[in-house]
Amino acid sequence: MKITQNDYRAALTDRVNNKKTTNQPTPGPAQTSSASVDFSPAARQLQNLNSDQNDVNLHRVEALRTALANGTLAIDTSRIADRIIHSARDLLK
Repeated sequence: MKITQNDYRAALTDRVNNKKTTNQPTPGPAQTSSASVDFSPAARQLQNLNSDQNDVNLHRVEALRTALANGTLAIDTSRIADRIIHSARDLLK
């Protein structure tokens, strides 16, 4: 697996912005209207994911990338297995 510096978030933002500008007609001066929009909880959660507070910790990613490249990354497989089992149990509840 190769880890590269890709900024997928910017590409997604560009696609969303392009859809917004091309699909929505612009109201003229005679077409003034007001609308109330109520977002669903899922839409609010997606909007929160796009906030700056959820950005990737680039220092941690770089440290992991360096440790992986040097062969010094210690992976605790029993911890990973325990978390997968815990997640599966949560999904079955």
